[in-house]
Amino acid sequence: MSDSRDGARSTSAANLKVAAASPSFCEHPALCEELRRLFPDAKLNATLRPLDGAELIDFLTGYDVAIVGLERMSAEVIGALPDLKIISKLGTGVDMLDAAAMARRGIRLGWRAGANALSIAELVIGFAIIALRGMAALNQALRNGAAPTKRMGRLVTGRVFGLHGCGHIGQEVVRLLKPFGCTVIAHDTADRSVFYARYGVTAVSFDELLRRAEVLSLHIPLSAATSGLYSGAILDRLRPDCVLINTARGGIVDEDALYARLSDGRLFAACSDVFASEPRIDSSLIQLPNFFATPHIGGSAAEARFAMGRIAIDGIFDTFVPVPGAPPFV
Repeated sequence: MSDSRDGARSTSAANLKVAAASPSFCEHPALCEELRRLFPDAKLNATLRPLDGAELIDFLTGYDVAIVGLERMSAEVIGALPDLKIISKLGTGVDMLDAAAMARRGIRLGWRAGANALSIAELVIGFAIIALRGMAALNQALRNGAAPTKRMGRLVTGRVFGLHGCGHIGQEVVRLLKPFGCTVIAHDTADRSVFYARYGVTAVSFDELLRRAEVLSLHIPLSAATSGLYSGAILDRLRPDCVLINTARGGIVDEDALYARLSDGRLFAACSDVFASEPRIDSSLIQLPNFFATPHIGGSAAEARFAMGRIAIDGIFDTFVPVPGAPPFV
């Protein structure tokens, strides 16, 4: 950011008091330096751990702007912060923000999707390879001192790769899949026909997506409509050799139902970067040999984290243009 731009922005927001609660933001020295250049008195979360409830309220009390990542800005938290005018979001998910409470107070959201799309898409490809080749179970066996004889897996190449949602992240997955020669099918409520035509993606119904996908990757937001969507009944409609990948939100998949189907072989394998109980992950799924998990690292690539942090800083000043299908925050 140029010095002249810094100066203009500092003047336009001279009276704003900014507090960055997000550990993901505060652990990045360059982002902290840039924020402090614009707002010398900005408050940073020095604990570098997530804040919630009363602790989050205490941290943000008296501040006009909150930079948050996975912090839950509930109606209770927002109601306890009378000075809050702007919430600027690091990351793409907005399910942890109470839109109705923000609207009642006239709190503006600084948010833009897509900054971590490539980072998450690369994780999806890695998950697919790990699951199809049975790498999680084989790695665990080696760690336990065994010499596994069952080593046969399947290629990503040539698979029917399904996407539930084909926005920023889904589209990056499609681009990365080009060398693998997959048949890519997608189900999305938005019109993606131009992108589909360019990249050879076939639009399908939800039923066809479930029925055909050998790898199914979820890229939908968590909402009232999608919470628990992948119930036992839906999981039973997947191919038994399917790999289910979730890098979206944990609440979309019924974890107990998934555990049951992975345990008895009704579903081949699953990989997840997200859980219903975050930030604490307490799930029996982790113990299964055909389940591979990471602790919400989808956007945890240095390049993606910096891009998201810059958007969070810009969000103090700009609302951005809402993307199709985005929540009506602005």
